[in-house]
Amino acid sequence: MEVIITKENQEVVASLNGRLDTPASLEIAPQMDSLKADAGGTVVLDCSQMSYISSSGLRLFLALRKAAAEKGGKVIVRNITDEVRSVFMMTGFLNLFEIQ
Repeated sequence: MEVIITKENQEVVASLNGRLDTPASLEIAPQMDSLKADAGGTVVLDCSQMSYISSSGLRLFLALRKAAAEKGGKVIVRNITDEVRSVFMMTGFLNLFEIQ
């Protein structure tokens, strides 16, 4: 799993590449935690290259959403694949995040 974090205009964009399973969640947790510092603005999670998400990955998304809510920011999930959309639908995450 690879995470590439860039700043574009007024957004911080984290591009997630690969499978976000339990081992990958542990590996990228520090990078996801660093996004919380920017959670007062707009954080975009670009999932166009993410092929899978586990419950551990969902937990990382949820922690970032909570940090953004506390700081008055927002998290946008962009470009999810059909497989990831299915997981979001089954878990109710489609209702928790702005999906683009």
